[in-house]
Formats: sequence, C-alpha cells, structure tokens
Amino acid sequence: MNAVIDRLRRTTDLIVGADDLRERLDSGRPLRIKYGVDCTAPDLHLGHAVNLWMMRQLQDLGHRVVFLLGDLTTRVGDPTGRSETRPVLTPAQIDANAASFLSQVSLVLRTDPEVFEVRRNSEWYDAMPVAELLGLFAQVTHAQLMARDMFRDRVAAGREIAVHELVYPVLQGYDSFAMQSDLTIVGSDQLFNEQLGRHFQQRLGAPPQVVITTTITPGIDGRAKQSKSLNNYIGLTDSPRDKFGKLMSIPDELVEAYARVYTELPLDTVAALADASGPAARDAKLRLAAAVVTRYHGAGVAKAELDAFRRTFTDRSEPTDIPELTVALDHPTVMDILRAAHPTTSNSNLRRLLHQGAITLNGTRHTDPTTKIPLPTTLKSGPHTWHRITRPPEN
Repeated sequence: MNAVIDRLRRTTDLIVGADDLRERLDSGRPLRIKYGVDCTAPDLHLGHAVNLWMMRQLQDLGHRVVFLLGDLTTRVGDPTGRSETRPVLTPAQIDANAASFLSQVSLVLRTDPEVFEVRRNSEWYDAMPVAELLGLFAQVTHAQLMARDMFRDRVAAGREIAVHELVYPVLQGYDSFAMQSDLTIVGSDQLFNEQLGRHFQQRLGAPPQVVITTTITPGIDGRAKQSKSLNNYIGLTDSPRDKFGKLMSIPDELVEAYARVYTELPLDTVAALADASGPAARDAKLRLAAAVVTRYHGAGVAKAELDAFRRTFTDRSEPTDIPELTVALDHPTVMDILRAAHPTTSNSNLRRLLHQGAITLNGTRHTDPTTKIPLPTTLKSGPHTWHRITRPPEN
C-alpha cells in the first residue's frame, strides 16, 4: 500500500500517524474517512477540492467517505481564522447550506452508498445528557485550548472569546470518536481540532484517526489563499470558460504548483512546466488550464475551451459562442448588467472590477456603475469572460 500513500503525498503537507495508515491500508478493511463541514454557505473552490480528490482516490479503492454535516456545531460557530465571534445561523439556513454542500462535493466525490455516507453531529449531541457532555469537557484542559495561536492572538488583542468558541474544538474532536473515523484529510488550519479527535479516541479506547493535512496554494493573484471575499479563487461551479480564463491569468510562478496540486499531469511534465519562460510560459498555462478543465468537465470540453481561447486571444477576435443574457430594463446601468452576468459576485467585488478598468461594453471601458447602456451590448469582464446582453423578446 506504499503506492497509495505515495500517490496521496503529491498533495500532502503532513501525515500524523503514517505507520497507522500503512497498517490500516494493508488490512484490507474499508476505512471510514471523516469529511466534516460546518453548514455555513459553501462556495467550494479548487483549494477545497484538493482534499476531495484525495478522498476520491480512496473511494475508488473501496474506502468510505463519511460526510459529516456539522449541523450542531454550525449553531456553535467554528472560530477558526476569525478575529470576531461568528453569527449563528437559523435551522432553515443550515439545511439549505447542507443541501448546497452535498451538491458541490458530488462534483468530485462518488455518492453511491457503498463508498459514501451522510451523518449529522446532532445525532449524538441532541441525545447527549449534560452530565456526559461535562465529562467530555473534563478531558480537555484550558491550557490545551489556549495553545491555539488564534485564541492567544485574540487575548493579546483584547478581544473577547465566547465560551462556546472555546468548546467548539472539543465538539469537533469528539465527532471523530462518535463516527469511528479512521482517517481525516483537512487543511492545516483544522489540524488542532483533528488532533483533539485523536485525543478523544485514545481516551475513550478507540484507535486514533490518521490526520493528513494538504498543500495550500495561493489564489490566482499569487498572494493570499483562495477566498471568495478576495475574489481570487476558481470555484468548482465556475463554468469551463471561467476556469480556463482564470487559470490563464495566474502569475507564471504559480504554474508548477497549480499543475502539481490541481491536476493529474505526470510529475515530469509538471517539472517541465515549471522551467518554461517567455512564450513557453503561455503554452505552460494552456496545458495547465486544459488539464484542470479536463478533470472537471472532460477532454472534449477542454479542447473546445482551448480552441476558443486561441481563436479569441491569438486572433484577437470576439468569441463565436458568447453566452446570451436578457435584462428586462429599458435603460440598464452598468451595475444592472454586471449583476445579471455575475449573480453570485458581491456588489463590492463588481465595483472593484470597475475601478480596476476590467469592464468593457461594446469595446468601451467603463468605470462608473451608474452609466446607462443601450441594448444589445457585448460585456467583457476581465480578460476572458464574455456575455451578450439583450432585451427579452417582445410578446
């Protein structure tokens, strides 16, 4: 089973319990792989999908992903990476977000019952007596919790820490025992919580889960990690055209890392892409973009996007297959048109694109969101995204 671990290492940063992982893979027993999420509004991107593809590889070998919807812990609120207390969601919001999560992860994970199971942590927490819950808290010390740099930073900055935030890692840790987790694959920001999972399993007489943390790459701007708020991410639900275009916009120095982490290109090919410079760097990005689109949408779609990109940006021609949208306004403003073309993008991010000079309509650059535009018009957002905007047909 070393071949399995070697394959996983391509996108692995750290393995806690590597010997246990080898032993469990050698046993032939299907592993239970914990994939826990809080049911906050999901917008999964290529960074999240690194973990999903590793789980998919294990599913294809017969192992089971246990998709844990943290409906109870969502009510508590994960404090990870936050300097302020997270707002609490309603049960209806949690259910809607859970459904969206399931829809998005199914773009990568297999969801047939043999290798996929859905659980909610309210199953055990709603039925847990207070005395038992206090018993869990008694097994974790204040010093252990305050070892988290996030909590220390809040204290140093004079910011409050609510008690429910302190117990959040305890609840997430106990989840691993309750669902009999053998393995979890997470970002490095979740290592502390999943280490508590090992702590509870050992305390309660169960084998400790293996924890794999995965490689994190910068966003498409080459700086901070991918984030919706920074608009520097490639979403799993982005169209093939948008995925291709965004990948063509990344800095040259990111090509090797993206090809290694986000594709299945052979590693010798990845190394060759890293050495590309000058005109070859553009060809390296084309190879990267085609590989990513192939992974999510198939080779036929990737070839079509590659051909479209070459036609548009080599021949400097307008694409022939621009998606068409209708706007039911007599005199729409630039912002009206942008909202119609990019309904999931925030107003602040749309205004940022305008201020950056990234928006043209019929070839004219616009920076004022209130300018009224006659229809029909052709919208170009950034270097690679096009829409043709028209009025609805008259009855």
